[in-house]
Amino acid sequence: MNTQKMELTEVIQKVQLIEGQFTPSEAKDLISALIKEKINFHKIQRLGQVIHDENCDTKYSEERIMDLITERKIAKDFISKSKVKGRNIKIDCVLQITYDEEID
Repeated sequence: MNTQKMELTEVIQKVQLIEGQFTPSEAKDLISALIKEKINFHKIQRLGQVIHDENCDTKYSEERIMDLITERKIAKDFISKSKVKGRNIKIDCVLQITYDEEID
Protein backbone atom coordinates (compact mmCIF):
# COMPACT_ATOMS: atom_id res chain seq x y z
CA MET A 1 0.00 0.00 0.00
CA ASN A 2 1.40 3.37 -1.04
CA THR A 3 0.72 6.14 1.45
CA GLN A 4 1.33 9.74 0.61
CA LYS A 5 2.03 12.51 3.08
CA MET A 6 -0.55 15.26 2.77
CA GLU A 7 0.33 18.77 3.82
CA LEU A 8 -2.29 21.35 4.59
CA THR A 9 -1.29 24.88 3.75
CA GLU A 10 -3.15 27.86 5.13
CA VAL A 11 -4.12 30.26 2.37
CA ILE A 12 -3.15 33.69 3.60
CA GLN A 13 -4.31 35.75 0.64
CA LYS A 14 -6.38 35.13 -2.48
CA VAL A 15 -6.36 37.46 -5.47
CA GLN A 16 -9.03 37.02 -8.14
CA LEU A 17 -6.79 37.83 -11.07
CA ILE A 18 -9.13 36.95 -13.94
CA GLU A 19 -12.75 35.90 -13.89
CA GLY A 20 -15.15 35.94 -16.75
CA GLN A 21 -16.07 34.94 -20.24
CA PHE A 22 -13.93 36.13 -23.13
CA THR A 23 -13.90 35.93 -26.90
CA PRO A 24 -11.15 33.68 -28.28
CA SER A 25 -9.20 36.78 -29.30
CA GLU A 26 -9.47 38.33 -25.83
CA ALA A 27 -8.56 35.03 -24.14
CA LYS A 28 -5.54 34.63 -26.41
CA ASP A 29 -4.35 38.15 -25.58
CA LEU A 30 -4.83 37.67 -21.83
CA ILE A 31 -3.19 34.27 -21.59
CA SER A 32 -0.33 35.21 -23.91
CA ALA A 33 0.39 38.36 -21.88
CA LEU A 34 0.42 36.47 -18.57
CA ILE A 35 2.72 33.74 -19.86
CA LYS A 36 4.98 36.30 -21.56
CA GLU A 37 5.42 38.13 -18.24
CA LYS A 38 6.32 34.90 -16.47
CA ILE A 39 8.83 33.98 -19.22
CA ASN A 40 10.39 37.46 -18.91
CA PHE A 41 10.59 37.03 -15.13
CA HIS A 42 12.63 33.84 -15.56
CA LYS A 43 14.84 35.43 -18.22
CA ILE A 44 15.65 38.30 -15.88
CA GLN A 45 16.32 35.88 -13.01
CA ARG A 46 18.66 33.87 -15.23
CA LEU A 47 20.46 36.99 -16.43
CA GLY A 48 20.94 38.18 -12.86
CA GLN A 49 22.45 34.84 -11.89
CA VAL A 50 24.84 34.86 -14.84
CA ILE A 51 25.94 38.44 -14.18
CA HIS A 52 26.97 37.47 -10.65
CA ASP A 53 28.47 34.10 -11.60
CA GLU A 54 28.93 33.12 -15.24
CA ASN A 55 29.34 29.46 -14.20
CA CYS A 56 26.11 29.31 -12.18
CA ASP A 57 23.45 26.69 -12.78
CA THR A 58 20.54 28.23 -14.71
CA LYS A 59 18.93 24.89 -15.52
CA TYR A 60 15.74 25.57 -13.52
CA SER A 61 15.07 28.91 -15.24
CA GLU A 62 15.81 27.46 -18.68
CA GLU A 63 13.52 24.48 -18.08
CA ARG A 64 10.77 26.70 -16.73
CA ILE A 65 10.99 28.98 -19.78
CA MET A 66 10.67 25.97 -22.10
CA ASP A 67 7.71 24.66 -20.06
CA LEU A 68 5.96 28.01 -20.32
CA ILE A 69 6.55 28.20 -24.07
CA THR A 70 4.99 24.73 -24.39
CA GLU A 71 2.03 25.74 -22.20
CA ARG A 72 1.51 28.87 -24.30
CA LYS A 73 1.32 26.74 -27.45
CA ILE A 74 -1.16 24.35 -25.82
CA ALA A 75 -3.33 27.29 -24.74
CA LYS A 76 -3.21 28.82 -28.22
CA ASP A 77 -4.25 25.49 -29.76
CA PHE A 78 -7.16 25.20 -27.32
CA ILE A 79 -8.27 28.76 -28.07
CA SER A 80 -8.00 28.16 -31.83
CA LYS A 81 -10.32 25.16 -31.49
CA SER A 82 -12.83 27.24 -29.55
CA LYS A 83 -12.75 29.89 -32.27
CA VAL A 84 -13.48 27.28 -34.95
CA LYS A 85 -16.38 25.98 -32.84
CA GLY A 86 -17.68 29.53 -32.33
CA ARG A 87 -17.38 29.32 -28.55
CA ASN A 88 -16.15 31.80 -25.99
CA ILE A 89 -13.59 30.97 -23.30
CA LYS A 90 -14.27 31.06 -19.57
CA ILE A 91 -11.23 31.90 -17.45
CA ASP A 92 -11.03 31.69 -13.67
CA CYS A 93 -7.59 32.54 -12.34
CA VAL A 94 -7.05 32.88 -8.60
CA LEU A 95 -3.65 33.51 -7.04
CA GLN A 96 -3.29 31.78 -3.69
CA ILE A 97 -0.54 33.35 -1.64
CA THR A 98 0.85 31.58 1.42
CA TYR A 99 3.92 31.66 3.59
CA ASP A 100 6.61 29.10 2.93
CA GLU A 101 7.12 26.30 5.43
CA GLU A 102 8.82 27.27 8.63
CA ILE A 103 12.15 25.58 9.27
CA ASP A 104 13.04 25.00 12.89
